[in-house]
Amino acid sequence: MLLSLSIKNYALIESLDVNFSNQFSIITGETGAGKSILLGALGLVLGNRADLNVLKDKEQKCVIEASFSLANYNLEVFFTENDLDYEVQTIIRREILPSGKSRAFINDSPVNLNELQQLGVFLIDIHSQHETRELLNEEYQFEIIDAVAKNNKRLESYRKGLEILNKSKKELAKLLTEKETLAKEQEYNNYLLEELLTAKLKEGEQIELETELDQLSNVEFIKENLDKVLSIANEEQLGTLVTLNEMKQTLQKIAPFSKDYSSFYERLVSVAIELQDISNECFSNAEKIVNDPERLEFVNTKLQSIYNLQKKHNVATVEELLQIQNVLDGKSVRFDDLDNEITNKQKEQLDIIEKVNQVATLITNARLEAIPLLTKQIQNILAQLGMPDAQIVFDVQPTDNFTKFGKDLVSLLFSANKGMQIGPIKKMASGGEMSRIMLAVKAVLANYSKLPSIIFDEIDTGVSGEIAIKMGEIMKDMSQNMQVFAITHLPQIAAKGNQHYKVFKYNVANDTLSELKLLNEQERIVEIAEMLSGKNISDSAISHAKELLN
Repeated sequence: MLLSLSIKNYALIESLDVNFSNQFSIITGETGAGKSILLGALGLVLGNRADLNVLKDKEQKCVIEASFSLANYNLEVFFTENDLDYEVQTIIRREILPSGKSRAFINDSPVNLNELQQLGVFLIDIHSQHETRELLNEEYQFEIIDAVAKNNKRLESYRKGLEILNKSKKELAKLLTEKETLAKEQEYNNYLLEELLTAKLKEGEQIELETELDQLSNVEFIKENLDKVLSIANEEQLGTLVTLNEMKQTLQKIAPFSKDYSSFYERLVSVAIELQDISNECFSNAEKIVNDPERLEFVNTKLQSIYNLQKKHNVATVEELLQIQNVLDGKSVRFDDLDNEITNKQKEQLDIIEKVNQVATLITNARLEAIPLLTKQIQNILAQLGMPDAQIVFDVQPTDNFTKFGKDLVSLLFSANKGMQIGPIKKMASGGEMSRIMLAVKAVLANYSKLPSIIFDEIDTGVSGEIAIKMGEIMKDMSQNMQVFAITHLPQIAAKGNQHYKVFKYNVANDTLSELKLLNEQERIVEIAEMLSGKNISDSAISHAKELLN
């Protein structure tokens, strides 16, 4: 509910502060007096785009502030999701700076226009004759039916199920794509894996094999040199070990005479022991060396296999080949597991489809049950509005596809007169008829759902007399359940309001200003009389105005 509106430096409005009630409020005024300015300012608060041209004083910022009561709107979730402070009395402020920059605030927290627009949908519905195109929208047609069918919870359950189903479909599609990709590669991957497995690779074996290959390829040369080392070390007359033993015995004789000689002796003993060990190991290795052509061929073949695999896979080590082997093995296992995953996902999807279908059926049944009551109520109101023979049909047809609205398609059909063929409302209803149909729809919805505050902007164009009175009564009835504003030129409607505001222009020096004023009882009589007879108000117009107000 709109509690108050404050406007500063906007178009013809220098400064305006006005409070509103929760009932039926009338706004009247001459053409060009500023009613559209008022709606424009309110539109900015609801998230419409700003224009520098709206600034009355181009040097000052424009500030528009609206206060709303959110007690019955259940908007706590919206505030939580957008990280905003929830207040039962919420203030929305919009500022347009001389630089052209625009700022918006909800309870003093900065917000973007998208958030403002999302909240605005829940707060005010500005409805003009041109807005009747909403009736042509399938989503709005479903909203009308579902409000009467009380389908809110069923639709919430259905859409959650549909979300789960769509997620399951994406997961299944991903699995099928993965299987298709693996299937294309599987034969080649298996060939590569088998090739690697046949090689029986081990970490570190490449270095071992290359070392062994060097030895096997140079057996004669290695043995010849080992024998030469042994010969030099052990020759009977000039062998290194023989010479060392003689040196050791000689130093041993003089060791007692000096620490230095003793140290020479001990060091020579260590050298002799180390040289003896080397000689023994050379002998041992020389004994083991055998010319083995078969082993040489095996090592050479194994290394060539490793080199070929490294070249094929563009790697440099056996360890990298083993990593590739593990990856290929994993793909092979994954391919075998995919069939089970796909089967399980398909079963899961069938279960979800069954559950979503059940909820969709409940939604359809509730709609089919509600439609006769809905059409009867709309047609009763249309009869009051001068269309006694009007027929309106919500044609619901089943579809095999899941949509956001369930498994139904809807068409809104209309016929204004007896004997006239019924057809799509877009083709069959005139602008004036569309306005009356929309008023009837809004009047019915007011009894079934918590609509936002609604502003009817001259939807009574082309209507007069008894029909105008009925329109005013319908709007007044709607105000029992919601806040209703009517911008009107008709005295019959103006007389039905609980409060009456007048928009007017006046001149101050060389400036034109627009103002909104709440009329008292006498001022209201004069305003309605003027609407009846023009500027020259007659006694009969005053009398008629009083009669309308009573």
